Amino acid sequence: RFRGVPRRDSGQFEAAISRLHGTNFMINALESSSTRPYLIRALYEWCTDNGFTPYVAVQVDETVQVPREYVKNGEIVLNISFDATSSLKLGNDFIEFKARFAGSAREISVPVGRVIAIYARENGQGMAFPAPAPSLGTEQGDVPSSAASPSSQGQARMPLRDASRGTEGDAGKIVHLVTGEDADEAIDTGLPADPDDEPPRPPAGGGARPSLKRIK
Repeated sequence: RFRGVPRRDSGQFEAAISRLHGTNFMINALESSSTRPYLIRALYEWCTDNGFTPYVAVQVDETVQVPREYVKNGEIVLNISFDATSSLKLGNDFIEFKARFAGSAREISVPVGRVIAIYARENGQGMAFPAPAPSLGTEQGDVPSSAASPSSQGQARMPLRDASRGTEGDAGKIVHLVTGEDADEAIDTGLPADPDDEPPRPPAGGGARPSLKRIK
C-alpha cells in the first residue's frame, strides 16, 4: 500500500497512475522522431573512422538545394567527406554544407527525408532508405522544371544500380551499389562528370557486389 493513502482509496490511486503511464507512453510513441538522421550520422562516422569516402544519394525536388545542372533523372549523389565540404551539419531535419562545384562555391541543403542512401565510395557498404513519395505536380523520377536545363543532360551519373525506387512496401528488397571505377564517377562536389561519356553499364558476369538493405 502507498504510505499516507487510505486503504479504500489505494485502488483508485493505482488505477490513476496506470492511466497516466499509458497516456505518457502514447504521447512518446507519437512524438518519436525518425531513425533516418541517426543512421546517416552513424554511417558517416563509420566511413570517416575507417578512411572511407561517404556518399549520399538524394532524390531531388523543389525542397532540395543543390546545383541543378548536376541532377540526373531526378537524383544526385554528393560527396560529404570532410575534405570535400565545409561547415557540414548533419541535423535531424537537414544536411547542410558548403562545397565547390567546378570551382564555384555553393551552399547545399538537403532535407533528411530526401536521402535515399548513404554508403562508402570505396566498397559500396552502407544503407538504403525507402524513396520519398513524389511531390505534387511532378511524377516520380522527374526533375522539377527549374532543374530541366540543357546542361543537366549527360552529367552526374548515379552510382546506384538495380535500385528499386518503390515505397516502404519494398523495404525488404536488396539494393546493389557499384564500386571501384564506376563509384568514382559520382559527383565529388568539385569535379563535374564528363558529358561525352556513355552511361555506365552493369558489369558482365556474376561477380559478387556489395548490397544494401532497405529499412523503414
